[in-house]
Amino acid sequence: MQSLSKVWLFCALLLISSLASANNLTIEITRGSDQALPIGVVPFAGSNGMPEDIAQIVQDDLERSGYFDPLARSDMFEQPSQSEDVEFGTWRSLDVRYLVVGRAEQTEGGFELQFELMDISGQRRMVGETVTVRGNDLRGAAHYISDQIFEEITDIRGAFSTKIAYVTAQGVADNMQFGLYVADADGRRSEQVLTSDQPIMSPAWSPDGGKLAYVSFESGRPAIYIQNVATGQRVQATSFEGINGAPTWSPDGRRIAMSLSKDGQPEIYIMDIGSRSLERITNNNSIDTEPAWAPDGQRLLFTSDRSGGPQLYQYSLNGGEAERLTFTGNYNARGRYSPDGEQVFLIHRSSRGYQVARQDLSGDRLVILSETTRDESPSVAPNGTMVIFATQQGGNGVLSAVSADGRSSFRLPSAQGDVRDPAWSPFLN
Repeated sequence: MQSLSKVWLFCALLLISSLASANNLTIEITRGSDQALPIGVVPFAGSNGMPEDIAQIVQDDLERSGYFDPLARSDMFEQPSQSEDVEFGTWRSLDVRYLVVGRAEQTEGGFELQFELMDISGQRRMVGETVTVRGNDLRGAAHYISDQIFEEITDIRGAFSTKIAYVTAQGVADNMQFGLYVADADGRRSEQVLTSDQPIMSPAWSPDGGKLAYVSFESGRPAIYIQNVATGQRVQATSFEGINGAPTWSPDGRRIAMSLSKDGQPEIYIMDIGSRSLERITNNNSIDTEPAWAPDGQRLLFTSDRSGGPQLYQYSLNGGEAERLTFTGNYNARGRYSPDGEQVFLIHRSSRGYQVARQDLSGDRLVILSETTRDESPSVAPNGTMVIFATQQGGNGVLSAVSADGRSSFRLPSAQGDVRDPAWSPFLN
């Protein structure tokens, strides 16, 4: 039997984050892809004086994806607002491959946006749509337009309209205030959904995007809660002696996998949300934690030290023994499946430090994706194109993201302190 101190040390390394203050996060592009497609996003006609610059939001979304290299507005010779006004030769001379044009108009009760996507080399209109905006939700409409453009060009569903959850804290020593926040995928429009004077950690989205499961210490020990994001209504799901950690939802939303030490060592359990009944999955003289569901709901990925150090294992819920997946290096943890279930994203300890990495399940080749060296808590976008994670910048905790191929990255630093434990939502519609 391993000592209790070793158990807590291991789980602290894997489960507990230092936390931080709350505010909108500001994107900083840190690495662009040399394969990004050149695109122009022309300012929407009629948008001057509106609360948001729609074209700028679309341009920022597309650039952040790593798939596109937008043309600077200062380099645009002209600013057409509809397909009939596009001079294809002009844009070809600027090496622009795709062009977005549009118009905006305020209406009674909201706005009306019209956009068109042009293929410059093919001299054709690819897609166009009129978007009705209720109230002041211009950012939401802009993210929707970005999603349509991204999918039309790449054949991959856009994830700009999704959300991220993250944990923050402010203060010092015994006077800390913790918060759980939800924001747009670009870090804007953050909303606090929980505040506490005790640590909060490990937020996880339900498959419908309506609830968050997380760990809170408000009762004096770790307990798992489930909270409705829209209403704030919440229930306590577990409060066993010892560790209650790392909740993660099944793809059907009916169960939550978690790590519990109520029977001694931390083991993987599955709770039926309706009945609160528990099924113990692992039974090993080791520390098993950080479960993650495969997209098919038939497998669980988890971190275990049963081989002597943290490595990733996969367990089939149809029976059989847990299969070790990672063999490169002596530390591989916090694994998360890609949406197609063919890859795993994880934290790997290299000679440089702790970095985000990717491993194909069809082989054991591990590829390091991030350039930072104190990374933790990776979470994969629902379209599989990006991985968001927590890291350090100048001694402060920040959120960063890297593309699944490692070619592009960006940061979402907070102006007021550290941020930790990001969780990318599923598609919301």
